[in-house]
Amino acid sequence: MAGHSKWHNIQHRKGAQDAKRGKIFTKLIKEIVIAAKNGDVLENNPGLRMVIDKALAANMKRDTIESAVKRGSGNTDGKNYDEVRYEGYGLGGTAIIVDTLTDNRNRTVADVRHAFSKHGGNLGTDGSVSYLFSKQGFISFENGDEDAIMEVAIDAGAEDVISNDDGSIDVITTPENFFTVKDALDKAALEATHSEVLMEPASRIELNLGDAEKFMQLIERLEDLDDTQEVYHNADISDEVMAQL
Repeated sequence: MAGHSKWHNIQHRKGAQDAKRGKIFTKLIKEIVIAAKNGDVLENNPGLRMVIDKALAANMKRDTIESAVKRGSGNTDGKNYDEVRYEGYGLGGTAIIVDTLTDNRNRTVADVRHAFSKHGGNLGTDGSVSYLFSKQGFISFENGDEDAIMEVAIDAGAEDVISNDDGSIDVITTPENFFTVKDALDKAALEATHSEVLMEPASRIELNLGDAEKFMQLIERLEDLDDTQEVYHNADISDEVMAQL
C-alpha cells in the first residue's frame, strides 16, 4: 500500500525541538519517574520501556535513565503527578490533543488555555476531539527491504505495512502488539528509524502556508510548556509548505 509518510513532517518539527534538548530531557526524566512507580521490571511495565526507548532515542545517557528509574521505583521523587489530557481546536477546525503530567492542575490548564487563545485556537471540553483519534503503534523505516519488513511484521501481528512515496516504510500495530512486533523486527536486524505509540487521527485537514505557520506556532507553544508530554493533531501540512516554515 502506497502513501505519504506520516513521519516526515513530525521529524522536521522534532529536529527544531532538539535544540531544546535540556527541556526535553527534563520532561523525559519526569515521565520515567512516573512510569517507574509501576515497577522497574521492563517486561512487566511496557509504559516504562516505551519512555526509556524515547529517552535513548533522544541520546539520554543510561546513567541518567537509571537514576530516574530508581527515583520512581523507590517513590522518592516527592511529588504526585496527575496525567491530564486537554483537547481543543486550532485554525481551520483542526483538532489538537495535549497530554500532560502535572502537580498543579490549575497552573497547567491556565497555561494550555493561554497558548490556545494566543495563537488562534480554543480549548475544548473532555472528549471534544479525542473521538477523532485512535491509539496506534508506528514503527518507521527511512528505507529498507519492504518484503523482509512486511514478512516479519505481519507474522509478528502487525496490522499493516505502508510503503510511502518518499521510500520510507511504516509498520502499523495495535498498542498491545507494539513491542511484540518491534522485538521481532529488531531480532531480524531490521532497525527502525523511529518507533512510538501515539494518537493517530482518522483523517487530516490540509492547511495553507498562512494557516500552517500560525498553527505550528500554537503547536510549538503547547509543546514548550513545562507540563506537556505529547501533542497530537490532525493537520495535514505538505512537504512544500513545511519547507517554508
